[in-house]
Amino acid sequence: MREAIDRKLVLEDGDEYPGVGFGDGRDAVTEVVFNTSPVGYQEIVSDPSYTYQTVVFAYPLIGNYGIAKDDFETRTPTIGGLAVREYNDLPSNWRSEMTLGELMKKYGIPGISGIDTRRLVRSIRDRGSRMGILTGADVPTEEAVEKIRAYTPPHDAVSKVSRKNIEVYGAPDAKFHVVAVDCGMKENIVRCLCRKGCRVTVVPFDTRPAEVETLKPDGIFLSNGPGDPTDVMPVVGLVRALRGKHPMFGICLGHQMISLAYGGRTYKLKFGHRGGNHPVRDLRTGKIEMTSQNHSFAVDAGSLEGTDLSVTHVNILDGTVEGVECARDGVFSVQYHPESAPGPEDSGHLFDSFISLMEARRRA
Repeated sequence: MREAIDRKLVLEDGDEYPGVGFGDGRDAVTEVVFNTSPVGYQEIVSDPSYTYQTVVFAYPLIGNYGIAKDDFETRTPTIGGLAVREYNDLPSNWRSEMTLGELMKKYGIPGISGIDTRRLVRSIRDRGSRMGILTGADVPTEEAVEKIRAYTPPHDAVSKVSRKNIEVYGAPDAKFHVVAVDCGMKENIVRCLCRKGCRVTVVPFDTRPAEVETLKPDGIFLSNGPGDPTDVMPVVGLVRALRGKHPMFGICLGHQMISLAYGGRTYKLKFGHRGGNHPVRDLRTGKIEMTSQNHSFAVDAGSLEGTDLSVTHVNILDGTVEGVECARDGVFSVQYHPESAPGPEDSGHLFDSFISLMEARRRA
């Protein structure tokens, strides 16, 4: 028996999608984006890069394998909401410890199921990401649109998700010491660095360059995170102050902030890149890698002309910049996620490249 419609998602242009609520029942105004990944909904829900965003899943069945404690990407999920075609509240998985809906209730995340996600994804693809509201089915459309128009999008996403205190991971006698700047860092990044023989000191996003220097790093890592990179100028300033002194590796938001620090510009994409099926070409080797991505902004290729950065990777689908480097300074970054869990894993070798830079700097 089909559940009664009790919620709806209304977009800023009045387009609406009625459905059935799950998770938390609060109203929420957010940017509405879509993700094309067929698996990994727990990692998506717990990825800090989705702060203040409602994610529409292109894959039709969500919740079927529940929630496992070892698969979280952050301790406290901050995603804005979920919109799915079919929500499964009876997961089949021996590792599952709670349902997706229970997790969402725990952290105040609203959701809606039973909507036409194919139509919604196409709408976002064709007309771009837009603001929307998850609200009651009985709320008049005009009233919902007015609430969206009255909403002021916040610019504090990184400060909301970044650690407030320094934390250390890995063996004390690890070969390399990496200082990781947390702008909303996924936990699997720390796991990848530790597996490569690193002790990782994770610091808040607004840590000053002098404080980083006192930690005596072999390398500096700049994490992924939510929002507009121009809102995170403390990290851009850190890159400017420390480039050339230590090898640097940036992922996603970290890639954008490195580009800004060298004089580049960023811009907002029409609907962003989100999912585990984005082909990227390495311009140095010609090799194609399938990548996982999650970002709304991209680096303007033209703005890098005359800077010390060169483009190393491009997206085959739309030609956007996917990687840059400054060989002289030992700095490189990628727009995608080589640490992606549950995958793809084509780009894991980039952590080896970071290790090689630290080895070379130590020998020098």
